[in-house]
Amino acid sequence: MDFDELAGDSGTIRWCQLLLDSYARLLGRELIARDGSPQVQAVRLFEAPLVVVAHGCQNDPLLCYANRTALALWEMDLPTLRGTPSRLTAEPVHRDERAKLLERTTRDGYVDDYRGIRISSTGKRFQIERAIVWNLVDEQGKYEGQAATFSEWTPLA
Repeated sequence: MDFDELAGDSGTIRWCQLLLDSYARLLGRELIARDGSPQVQAVRLFEAPLVVVAHGCQNDPLLCYANRTALALWEMDLPTLRGTPSRLTAEPVHRDERAKLLERTTRDGYVDDYRGIRISSTGKRFQIERAIVWNLVDEQGKYEGQAATFSEWTPLA
């Protein structure tokens, strides 16, 4: 995905603004530089060297956004990622821990101290450190899902 694709995708631009606005409201700081148009911000978020991923608010939440770093880490392209249940980013043995994290995030608005094990689409395991997980809430207060970001991970054998 490049600037022209993002600039023409109003749904992705909307999700990027929701991610960025929710993060700023809850954490009191910006995730990335917010200068420029929403399209420029969407490209900046997509190209950021940190992982950013989000899911919606379905009963079994589906992934709906990932930046380039997240796509590389989970070894997926964006069309494959979209619609994948977010629970599949963790191994079955770690899904209870993940569910507790999401419950804590829902209750508190965000969590900024998460570490856990995740798995790529090809079965590669990695430990994430100091992840921030936050609720996605629009300007009217409507809950729309959750997002996560982190920049530290370690491949596991």
